[in-house]
Amino acid sequence: MLKKISTRQLAMGMYVHRLCGSWLDHPFWKKTFLVTEAKQLDLIRRSGIGEVWIDTSKGLDVPMEETDVSALETMLATMIFSPDPPPHVTDIGPCSLDDELERAGRIVAQGRGAMKLMFQDVRLGKAIDTEHCLPLVHDITQSIDRNPGAIVSLARLKTSDDYTYMHSVAVCALMIALARKLRLSDADTREAGVAGLIHDIGKAVMPREILGKAGALTADEYAIMRGHPQAGHDMLLEARGVGEIPLDVCLHHHEKIDGRGYPYGLKGDAISLMARMGAVCDVYDAITSNRPYKVGWDPAMSIQKMAQWSREGHFDDAVLQAFIKSIGIYPIGSLVRLASERIAVVVDQSRASLLKPVVRTILDVATRQACEPEQFDLSAPGCRERIVSRETAQVWGLVSVDDHWRFPSPSITEGYGR
Repeated sequence: MLKKISTRQLAMGMYVHRLCGSWLDHPFWKKTFLVTEAKQLDLIRRSGIGEVWIDTSKGLDVPMEETDVSALETMLATMIFSPDPPPHVTDIGPCSLDDELERAGRIVAQGRGAMKLMFQDVRLGKAIDTEHCLPLVHDITQSIDRNPGAIVSLARLKTSDDYTYMHSVAVCALMIALARKLRLSDADTREAGVAGLIHDIGKAVMPREILGKAGALTADEYAIMRGHPQAGHDMLLEARGVGEIPLDVCLHHHEKIDGRGYPYGLKGDAISLMARMGAVCDVYDAITSNRPYKVGWDPAMSIQKMAQWSREGHFDDAVLQAFIKSIGIYPIGSLVRLASERIAVVVDQSRASLLKPVVRTILDVATRQACEPEQFDLSAPGCRERIVSRETAQVWGLVSVDDHWRFPSPSITEGYGR
């Protein structure tokens, strides 16, 4: 795969496909070559070339945590984003993230409790009644209509202990937001939400020692866990009030477009739209969440990785495009570096540009100390701030990044010239 990177990211073992700029600007007579010596790197950087194209099929790739904005833009530019249709018509007026966070927090807490009870009932052999889910799905839908970023972002925050319950709430919110972006009917949106809540109900009957294992699963343990879609589907067939959409998503949310998924290895059009949606929403929440065996990935890093997987045949491109539109290329909570050499956290999306969200500064790069928080809408006219790279919290010693967007924000600064 071809990837455009900055020359500061170039390393030995990478295969240069093309140097950006005129051949007169660099000392290499070959158009393509493998970087095998440090002096090659030195010559490229001293020549003033800022970017190169590498071929990751013939050499090393950039480590995921080091991939910068230019690479992210290059990858996502290959996914053709069509213009949005007119916004969904609703009687509920839109509101700011700050205004919705408190209400969304109550809904998330309610959802966690409801799903915990449902999983406990399943373990006790009680019948499932999905009609009990409808009030929760309604509340989540109303929150999405007011401000999708609030409940989607709050549901991402979970401990490893309550992952199973909160994952269901998060996937429900993501499915509803995606359904809205795809302009599905209210009835189908409701069913998509129900599907998100119960898509993993089969995990309730998986062995707890495997479900909560802190390390990697063995081949035998993984084979057991791969049985949860079928187990859930079998239970839902006997449940009350379960429609075809939740049944389908429960059984097929681990199928892949290229046929390498499970349980049936379905391929391409054999996978329904709703199951394709479920696959995207399930993976995003899984990789951005803290688990017993790993720390969740940064939201923007996760979007980039999913774009790579989509090109490799994992997801439906059109569904992933709509998903990215629904949460942003830099979702709320993403950590970024600005041109002013400050670290900032994404606190909201901008309607003007997927690549120019609303950010809040939290750290000075030079001193590695906290800085005065300033908020910028990067898409605003005259704003000269811009994102230059994604960052990870571990590199900067940050342990509570999410606190910087969960609490009321200062007014957006007028200091665009800084």
